[in-house]
Amino acid sequence: MFSKETYVGRRAQLKKLVKSGVILLFGNNESPCNYPNNGYSPFRQDSTFLYYFGQNRDGLVGVIDVDNDKEILVGNDIDIEDIVWYGSVDAVADMAAQVGVENSAPMSTLKEIVDEARAKGRTVHFLPPYRHDNMIQIMDLLGIHPSEQRKACSHELRMAVIAMRSVKTAEEIEEIERACAIGYKMHTTAMKLVKAGVSEKYIGGQIDGIANSYGAKVSFATIFSQHGEIMHGNPSTALLEDGRLALCDCGAETVNNYCSDHTRTMPVSGKFSQRQLEIYSIVEECHDLALKVAAPGVKYMDVHMAVCRLMTERLKELGLMKGDVDEAVAAGAHAMFLPHGLGHMMGMDVHDMEGLDQIYVGFDEETRPRLDQFGTNCLRMGRRLQEGFVVTDEPGIYFIPALIDDWRASGHCAEFLNFDMLETYKDFGGIRIEDDLLITADGCRFLGKERIPYHPQDVEAFMAK
Repeated sequence: MFSKETYVGRRAQLKKLVKSGVILLFGNNESPCNYPNNGYSPFRQDSTFLYYFGQNRDGLVGVIDVDNDKEILVGNDIDIEDIVWYGSVDAVADMAAQVGVENSAPMSTLKEIVDEARAKGRTVHFLPPYRHDNMIQIMDLLGIHPSEQRKACSHELRMAVIAMRSVKTAEEIEEIERACAIGYKMHTTAMKLVKAGVSEKYIGGQIDGIANSYGAKVSFATIFSQHGEIMHGNPSTALLEDGRLALCDCGAETVNNYCSDHTRTMPVSGKFSQRQLEIYSIVEECHDLALKVAAPGVKYMDVHMAVCRLMTERLKELGLMKGDVDEAVAAGAHAMFLPHGLGHMMGMDVHDMEGLDQIYVGFDEETRPRLDQFGTNCLRMGRRLQEGFVVTDEPGIYFIPALIDDWRASGHCAEFLNFDMLETYKDFGGIRIEDDLLITADGCRFLGKERIPYHPQDVEAFMAK
């Protein structure tokens, strides 16, 4: 945890932003894997609960009475049977004191607190739930059916949390840097292990073990595959083959639950072929463009579109695209190769605050995306950048056989795409390069003190050692 003062200050700021009512912040409960007593391990607390209450135990709810300036940590003390199996933990009252909360209460009193507030006509604020046990608890407390809870949640609370969690403090940045240091170990280990005959699953397991041994866990399910054209290609039992590219997208979560997220693409043989190098160099240039132009006041949507235009220009030079660059990008032709956005917010969640809805986290009224267009419908981040934001920079070029066939059959964007040449790339796979950017006062910088090799000559040199 951070210092007690950190959590006291966060809750005080939240009260100012929400202004009135009673705020309920639900922690997570244990979640069963394949039968009730086999819980997912390690336990993962809800990030917003962690942000304001800091405690990493299941079965807790944070209550903030804004009008009466009162805070309560609600939860039951564990009994002797739990102690036998899991060891002793602090009492809820002690846990409350550790984060500057003066009051604690058993879970049975939560209904009384809510009923009293509602009887007085006060607003009870809650965030959109994503776990069904919490949905059932909200239904018991407020009588709102789970299917209606995302609509009924507090917009004031959601926007207040987004405003606070979006801007990272110095101590949060230090924590993300620690996650990036673990991520460096993960990615460089993958580069050392990549060679023909090794299975994807073996390398995926090795790098997951690094995250588990140095931090809390991986920050998301590791992507490691020779089929880089599959956006979320988890490791299979397939053996790596010479001539193929291996894409590794992974990250770590620290013991204080801050995340890293990097992607590297490497040749299984240790050397890029000429065709691979041509595509890789375009992704490399797009990746570095974001580092040059991302800065406070700049819309990340504009950074994304600048990357799309540069990618289109370079693909035209190779003969894979044709026609006017601006018209091609406006039509979404570039999404044949880049069907996702340039990046997303990152912090305690690798897709930071995803549960609060990306349309609010990554966008505002000025930057709502075109949700009807393939490619732009997957943008996670478009709003104006602010100092203290942490965003990913992750351009990629992918050759997806089914997408090539689909667009060719329908004639979609045929005036901008060379389908005959695309046919010859169906066995290519995909390339992505990703780093984590901190928006600074006058621009941005990479997070992580050690740079995972990504320039092609550096990748080859590292793999040759």
